[in-house]
Amino acid sequence: MNPKFYSLPEEKQQAMLNAGFHVFSQNTYKKSPMSEIAEAAGISKALLFHYFHNKKELYLFLWDTCARVTVEEMEKSGCYEQKDLFDSMNYGMQAKMRITRRYPDMALFAVKAFYEKDPEVAGEIQKSMNGYLSIHARRKLQEVNPDDFIPGIDLNMMYMEMYWASEGYLWEFLQRGAMDFDEMERGFQKLLAFWKSVYLRKPHGEFK
Repeated sequence: MNPKFYSLPEEKQQAMLNAGFHVFSQNTYKKSPMSEIAEAAGISKALLFHYFHNKKELYLFLWDTCARVTVEEMEKSGCYEQKDLFDSMNYGMQAKMRITRRYPDMALFAVKAFYEKDPEVAGEIQKSMNGYLSIHARRKLQEVNPDDFIPGIDLNMMYMEMYWASEGYLWEFLQRGAMDFDEMERGFQKLLAFWKSVYLRKPHGEFK
């Protein structure tokens, strides 16, 4: 990426990024032409190529922007400070809903990018995502007391199952277009309650 991109006024930077989020969120990587992104941003294709030398560079920059914004929102929400695993999952989803309210195309882009199969970008996306998940999972599971959960459970597998289910839940709502955030909140609270009923150790004397 041309470093001069950062010298542009904020609104022009956002116009290019939002155009990229929108176009890539509507199509596969291969079927997202730079000309369409330039048109959506209100600039010439030549100028877009001046700042981003090729489509792959723009795509990966958008992916990195998603990661940065998500981490910043998670930190502001207090997600990483929660000692309780379920509270952390809840705060994380709340943060993602706030991001989706502000940047609906970015959220859909991030989900589609994760499932992108084009070999030009898929490997780097997966490597980036798996690295993030590994670090985050280790950090959260270090704070978990195994005695709080049913005996013999694979805590790492449990965490990954909840994470992917959360992402799938968000994806389902993104596919609807106009999102009902109140409905989304209610549904996720039910999902959290279900996980607690399945994974947490029952108090002594309590039976199913």
